Amino acid sequence: MNLVERRKLWFGISLIAILPGILFMIWNMATVGTLLPLAIDYTGGTQWEMRFEQPVAPTEVRQVFVDAGYPDTTAFLVEEDGRTVQLKLKTIDPDQKDTLIAAVTARFGVFDERSYRSIGPSIGAEVSRAALLAVIAACVLILVYIAVAFREVSHPFRFGAAAIVALVHDVLVTISFVSVMNLLAGWEIDALFLTAALTVIGFSVNDTIVVLDRIRENLRRHRGESYATVANRSLLETAHRSIATQITAMLILVALLIFGGATLRVFMATLLVGLISGTYSSIFNAAPVVVAWEERSLFGRSEAKPKTGALIVTS
Repeated sequence: MNLVERRKLWFGISLIAILPGILFMIWNMATVGTLLPLAIDYTGGTQWEMRFEQPVAPTEVRQVFVDAGYPDTTAFLVEEDGRTVQLKLKTIDPDQKDTLIAAVTARFGVFDERSYRSIGPSIGAEVSRAALLAVIAACVLILVYIAVAFREVSHPFRFGAAAIVALVHDVLVTISFVSVMNLLAGWEIDALFLTAALTVIGFSVNDTIVVLDRIRENLRRHRGESYATVANRSLLETAHRSIATQITAMLILVALLIFGGATLRVFMATLLVGLISGTYSSIFNAAPVVVAWEERSLFGRSEAKPKTGALIVTS
């Protein structure tokens, strides 16, 4: 199984996986003004979850808020029984909240307030900056660490760059997934998404370093083999461990996704997709990137074909 020589296929699959997220970010920036559909954790506002005695339509609940002077309110169901509605609107003060409670009660009867939180725009901006700095710092530290740890091999920077490529790939795949779910189910980027993204980065880098470290070891053991052969040998030696480790974690996430309830569903689904991407990128992206850099061939070497009219002598 020559995996690294088929890198054109692996890179193509990766491009297909990240393309929806890139197109969505361009479209969202052009229409909304932000790269991603940000929740109130980053933009500021109020999130209010209500549970009614009878099933209600979220559009009707939203209309109460629109009639009260909050046209930017969004509302959607968070449980399958149709009784729990989550609303997001601009920041309101206690008096405005009391007025809205009276209006909703008059329309739908008494309800149970499941959760209520209000975040100011300054806090949201601070969280956004902290998230961006955390990702940048993680990339820089990973690059430095791998460059130092792999200093015994030639061009250790390439190994660090390959790990960053795999890391960015996994983040973009996760963004693509959330982008599609935003169009289908109204998902948004909240604080839990940041937690999921950083967790995915940790798993991805750990898995990638296992593969790259085996390449480093095999470069010393098999000096007579080509770079691509050594890399492919390393992939085959570590793939079963990477896949087995990730599947164990994925099974737990699937169980939590099914039985964890609606509040954990977005987080667990995002994390599951990220781990799948991390397993793929550590095997099919990181090592092939190193080989492509070494061979100066992005899509693999093609067999040399004789020129037309050339004389071929065989023995």
